Amino acid sequence: MHTKRIIPCLDIKDGRVVKGINFVNLRDAGDAAEVAAAYDKAGADEVVFLDITASADSRSTQLEWVRQVASKVFIPFTVGGGIRTVDDFKILLREGADKISINSAAIMNPQLISDAADKFGSQCVVVAIDAKKREDGTGWNIYKNGGRVDMAMDAIEWAIKAEKMGAGEILLTSMDGDGTKAGYDIELTKTISSVVKIPVIASGGAGTLEHFHEAFTEGGAEAALAASLFHYKELEIRQVKEYLRDKGVSVRL
Repeated sequence: MHTKRIIPCLDIKDGRVVKGINFVNLRDAGDAAEVAAAYDKAGADEVVFLDITASADSRSTQLEWVRQVASKVFIPFTVGGGIRTVDDFKILLREGADKISINSAAIMNPQLISDAADKFGSQCVVVAIDAKKREDGTGWNIYKNGGRVDMAMDAIEWAIKAEKMGAGEILLTSMDGDGTKAGYDIELTKTISSVVKIPVIASGGAGTLEHFHEAFTEGGAEAALAASLFHYKELEIRQVKEYLRDKGVSVRL
């Protein structure tokens, strides 16, 4: 039985951690490096750092922020936002990132997934999928540029393709659930988890201890990501892990 992972996510804008609801109305939650260091100490299994305006602003991830966070954390550290080339991977890995998350660039150039996996190994290529339920309820479409652009592409088909191209992990965010604290989209998580063999990280909507349990048991996720819940101390990482352990879920305490 795999040990399930709890991952806080730092959405970064101008070097600060921010959090919104459904990808808008952002609120400040502190300095990136300090917040990351606190999560390392609190027992997070990994930390994800997303430069959320990089793609929309057509710029690269700010290396200085990455460097600062890398100097403070000793757990695996994933960086995403504005990554377009294999060289971008190389630069960020050199600055201390352990894995690289790509979303918009992978959609526009799926070959980037294969090229990066060939060069650095699948284990460090994370394909982030921002998915939103279609109006007619028939499934989910994927979005790029931080949830701004509907690609009219099916999320399930894209997940299968991303795995085929060499992705080592999928970071699956429900845009409908993002920041709502109403729970992960279990239907979406379960559907994607069942069509790929690589780990799926559930993201978007965590609000209670039960939601984490559902993501693992019903959703089939290998990891659960949360942001505002941890940033504003509504739940502590250790509290989540103890709850899961008591429920029979294997976690690292």
